[in-house]
Amino acid sequence: MSVSFLMMERQYDFDLTYITERIISVFFPPLLEEQRYRLNLREVASMLKSKHQDKFLLFNLSERRHDITRLNLKVHDFGWPDMHAPPLDKICAMCKAMENWLNSDPQHVVVLHCKGNKGKTGVIIAAYMHYSKISAGADQALSTLAMRKFCEDKVSPSLQPSQNRYIYYFGGLLSGAIKMNSSPLFLHQVLIPTIPNFQEDGGFFPFLKIYQSMQIYWRHLHNLKVFLQTVRLIVTIEPALLLKGDIMVKCYHRRVQSAERDSVFRLQFHTCTIHGAQLWFGKGELDEACSDDRFPSDATVEFVFSSGPEKIKGRVSQRNDPAVSVDYNTNDPVVRWDSYENFNQRHQDSLEGTTIHSYNHILVFIQAFKGKILYYFKQDFPFYFEVKV
Repeated sequence: MSVSFLMMERQYDFDLTYITERIISVFFPPLLEEQRYRLNLREVASMLKSKHQDKFLLFNLSERRHDITRLNLKVHDFGWPDMHAPPLDKICAMCKAMENWLNSDPQHVVVLHCKGNKGKTGVIIAAYMHYSKISAGADQALSTLAMRKFCEDKVSPSLQPSQNRYIYYFGGLLSGAIKMNSSPLFLHQVLIPTIPNFQEDGGFFPFLKIYQSMQIYWRHLHNLKVFLQTVRLIVTIEPALLLKGDIMVKCYHRRVQSAERDSVFRLQFHTCTIHGAQLWFGKGELDEACSDDRFPSDATVEFVFSSGPEKIKGRVSQRNDPAVSVDYNTNDPVVRWDSYENFNQRHQDSLEGTTIHSYNHILVFIQAFKGKILYYFKQDFPFYFEVKV
């Protein structure tokens, strides 16, 4: 059931869906202006209280807000950045909290609140569909069908590859199809494709950031060495980087003529699901790149791992062209800026506090420009390649 209200000559636009009789989705468009959002929110709260009294528990999948708490005291904040996959432990915690609330009273209902992309709601519903199968009762089959229909009809097109990956992880770990890896995982190399025409004049100036549990992972900043080849760019990390848990790798393109950057691709994975020494992601498995015509259809991003920090025995080390050099100057604020550090540090509707950008990163900056020598850009970029072609 979707709802759109017309009251007092004003339009209240939101999507309220009873996924099952006891699980409700409330979705607000991401660009809805603040005043209209508050009107919508009050209307939703009034409707829920009228129908369910105090028997509903609201799970907020977006940023924390004071007004949500004011309208309903029973709020669980589980927000994470839009278009991203939530951490595996957050998925598990949400499913457990939903189960506990629903099992404690047959009249209890769960409300999933999301302002932004519908994929967030889809991830949680798909995960709960897997989770509820573990203790499924006789009446669970109809609920499972309803949840599957919601995912297919409402949110499937909105899901990013990493969100689908985490749904697969969660279901596989619950069913035993994915065996949990508890061994240490050390990252030695990241291989990314070159994209000669990423910007109109043919330039491509990428840099990488590696996050662990959504925190920038910065410890080996000055030990990074980068090698460049014609077909792909090879980032060698020495000493190898110990990874554990939820990992996100994000590649940006640094614009030459302005103090801006563009996202090239983003991907998330969890180390407990990794069992081999290499991991490949094709274009269709990369967030943002999957729908970008500039990203080659046959290109892959590759990771090289081992269970120890030592160099991998028997593996031929891939080297760069002798003309490639690296500049480790890290003063460029466009590259330093972390877009995740302040998520949920304060309430979205709070007037207090200012955003402070942390500059402690692990990042790799690479320049690849077909047929040109880039010495004149050296002062502007933290990791510089002088490419002689």
